[in-house]
Amino acid sequence: MKTLIKTFLLLFCLAYSPLVLSQNSTLDSLRRVIRITKIDTAKVNIYNHLAFEMKESHIDSSFYYAVKAISLARKIHYTFGEANGEVNQGNTYIITGDYGRAKKCFLSAQSIFQKLADSETDNKIFKTGLARSYASLGVIFSQESNYYVALENYQKALKLYQETGQKSNISKAYNNIGVVYKSQGNNPKALEYFKKALQLQEETGEQTVPVTLTNIGVIYAEQHQPATALTYYQKAERAFAKINNVRGHALLNNYMGDYYQQQHDSEKAKTYYNLALAQYESIQNKFGASLALYNLGQLYSDQQKYPEAMVYAQKSLDYAKAIGVLDQTFHSEKLVSELYGSLNNPAQSLIHYKNYIAARDSITNQENNKKFVQAEMNFEYQKREALLTEQNKRQTQFTVFSILGALLLIGLILLFYNRQQVKRRLTLQKEVAEYEQKALHLQMNPHFVFNCLGSISSFIVQNGTDSALKYLSKFSKLMRLTLEYSKGAIIPIDKEIESLQNYLELEQLRFHNKFDFSIQSSDKVEFNMGLPPLLIQPFVENAILHGLVPKESKGKIDVAFDVENGQLICTITDDGIGISKSKQMKAHSVQAHQSMALEITKKRLEIMEATISKSAQIDIQEIEIDHEIAGTKVTLRLPIQYIQ
Repeated sequence: MKTLIKTFLLLFCLAYSPLVLSQNSTLDSLRRVIRITKIDTAKVNIYNHLAFEMKESHIDSSFYYAVKAISLARKIHYTFGEANGEVNQGNTYIITGDYGRAKKCFLSAQSIFQKLADSETDNKIFKTGLARSYASLGVIFSQESNYYVALENYQKALKLYQETGQKSNISKAYNNIGVVYKSQGNNPKALEYFKKALQLQEETGEQTVPVTLTNIGVIYAEQHQPATALTYYQKAERAFAKINNVRGHALLNNYMGDYYQQQHDSEKAKTYYNLALAQYESIQNKFGASLALYNLGQLYSDQQKYPEAMVYAQKSLDYAKAIGVLDQTFHSEKLVSELYGSLNNPAQSLIHYKNYIAARDSITNQENNKKFVQAEMNFEYQKREALLTEQNKRQTQFTVFSILGALLLIGLILLFYNRQQVKRRLTLQKEVAEYEQKALHLQMNPHFVFNCLGSISSFIVQNGTDSALKYLSKFSKLMRLTLEYSKGAIIPIDKEIESLQNYLELEQLRFHNKFDFSIQSSDKVEFNMGLPPLLIQPFVENAILHGLVPKESKGKIDVAFDVENGQLICTITDDGIGISKSKQMKAHSVQAHQSMALEITKKRLEIMEATISKSAQIDIQEIEIDHEIAGTKVTLRLPIQYIQ
């Protein structure tokens, strides 16, 4: 059990060994900066830096700055600073032996860092914080002898450090994993990880080298190779002399004391134990100090210097009780009981002997609980293995039946393959027709807008600002209707009539009431009948520009909707100059314009016929009265379609 206590001391030394030289100058510099810093986030970072720097030498100050960092970070909602503060505060609790509070701090930090890492793409700094949280929790679980969970946390930390390429922290993770294996009694595996850590540390010049050298020396000491152990201890001692790692150096001195005690050199052992005690006391580490005091008490007891031994043993017991370390309490109670017996005080000896028995029973219960947990874990493992075997068997059966089912399905698929191919071709043809229609709409819309804008420009030049504003108001209304309904395949007839009404009113304004118009719809036309958008407007535009405008007298346009023989009949009639005379007056421009509108409309009607499999036709003819041209009539015969 005494070895186990030293392992615990070694463990958290690894996780939090400092990496700074010239600590006093660093602290002075940070204190100067904090006095002039105005930005709150910068203050939080400096508080955390101070807490980190002081955790070895001024534990109270480290705790103070960690608390200040957390408080300010929460006030300004700086979650990254809060998480770092939680880690620093947890470190102070570990050093003072308050593992319950330390665990709460690290779990809180882990939760914050995880959220930050998940929310950012470039998250190396957050992954590093998350890894520190995992490593810190590994320390706590190791202290609680929950080695499986400790290893799990260390492995998670190691993976994150490897992802972010941090050799320094990778070496720390190796070291911590090695300590867990040592605690489990697996010294060969522990030595493997310690040497991995040492190799990385020597490559990068890490100041954690002496800690790893100490660990390796401990392994060799337990393997009964004292000469090799002393070699590593001495290397570690020389390395510690160059850096500021009080806790690591104190632990080494404890091990050096053990070595010389085994070599029966009591004076050297006493010297090293006293050095360790002084170092632990300087950083308020009661956990390590309790062990050093116990070692000194045992040493004086072996020399039969019972009063001196009692002083150390009692103080060791007080520290062990204060921090609640059951293993050290067990050893110290036993030593105090023996010393009272040697000092002829049987009453006190009996009291402490009973306390020793109680501590022993508690430890036995803990060990039994651990064995029960281990047995339960083994049972769960075997249960999972059996379940996996059964699942594999079922999976094999499922595979066989799946193959048979697949063969049957292939046969069915082959039967229906041709039918599906035909259906697919028809679907694709329909989609192509729809996309062609949409593309034609895109052709029509710019053509329509271009002409309207031309009309507006002309109207502004001819009539001035007031009339232009009235014209623009009507145009905006027309455009809203056009944009709203031109995307669909068909629109309601009443919306087409509304658009035509707006358009004709605009043209009336533009051409100073050069013509009258009427739009009629028979009772046979149902409210939910529809027709393609912008189909009628180009013919109305042609009637105005090429039929009525060139006419000397006032003209008229009639637009009518009716139903005949299962078709929707749309007629556009004007009393203009007629097609023949219009071509004579403006042969080139007019012919090109008319052919474009007619060509596009014909293409749209062809697509409509292909899509719904019903006839759609256009008929354009001049009106003759007494052998005189009296206008033009356009008739569109469309399939009846209903708005869904």
